[in-house]
Amino acid sequence: MLTKRIIPCLDIKNGRTVKGINFVDLRDAGDPVELAKLYAENGADELVFLDISATEERRKTLIDLVLHVAEQVNIPFTVGGGISSVKDVDALLKSGADKVSINSAAIKNPQLINDLAAKFGNQCIVVAIDAKQINNEWKVHLVGGKVPTDLDLFDWAKEVETRGAGEILFTSMDHDGTKNGFANIALSRLSRELNIPLIASGGAGNMQHFVDTFIEGKADAALAASVFHFKEIVIKDLKKELRKNNILIRL
Repeated sequence: MLTKRIIPCLDIKNGRTVKGINFVDLRDAGDPVELAKLYAENGADELVFLDISATEERRKTLIDLVLHVAEQVNIPFTVGGGISSVKDVDALLKSGADKVSINSAAIKNPQLINDLAAKFGNQCIVVAIDAKQINNEWKVHLVGGKVPTDLDLFDWAKEVETRGAGEILFTSMDHDGTKNGFANIALSRLSRELNIPLIASGGAGNMQHFVDTFIEGKADAALAASVFHFKEIVIKDLKKELRKNNILIRL
């Protein structure tokens, strides 16, 4: 049985860490380099760094910031935002990222997943999927959740796995920033239908939500932002609580 993982997410806009609700109403949450170092020192298992406006603004992820963050951490570090080519991924991995996360580009060009997996290995290719329920169906969205598609969450997740993704980061847009808990029903179904690790994202508000997503949602990792950024939950305390609930976690 694999150890579960706790992953703080650094959403970056204009060089600052930001956090919103349902993908909007962003507020400042601090310097990403300082936060990354703090999380690495305080028990985070991995970090995710997403340049959330890179795709929308049609520019590349902030390579310099990636370099600075990578210098400060000794844990696996995933980078996403504006990635659309093998060249982009090569540059990010050389800058210090351990994995890359692709989202919109994968939907627009699914072959990109195959190409990246073939060149760099499945283990460093994460496909992020942002989805929300529309008429009781989970529909995938593009460009930081701003553009809906006809893609079904579960069909797309299975295709992503087939094409070579090593991991899926699923964010429920309905739950994002609400602090009402993760989308455990959808997560549980994804977990049953996939054979690759699944990261739960969107909805963390208290420690019990993490317990629930590991037990009920069958997630392999849980990602959160504001509850960590604003010190509502301390990672070391969270891990102790998970251990009390017989969840295998690295302390």
